[in-house]
Amino acid sequence: MLQNAEDADFSRTTGRPVVFGDTNNGRHLMVVYEKVDADTIYPITAYDVTQRQRA
Repeated sequence: MLQNAEDADFSRTTGRPVVFGDTNNGRHLMVVYEKVDADTIYPITAYDVTQRQRA
């Protein structure tokens, strides 16, 4: 999902980067992650969001 993310931002609470995207089965997700290096990310958490939450 990170490679095909529809939108990116930063978490309001932690300042970590987040991406928004859709799964193959149609779920809308927000993934909070930490960038370890140029080739590696570490997912912190992911959860379902509504289209409204993404705005």
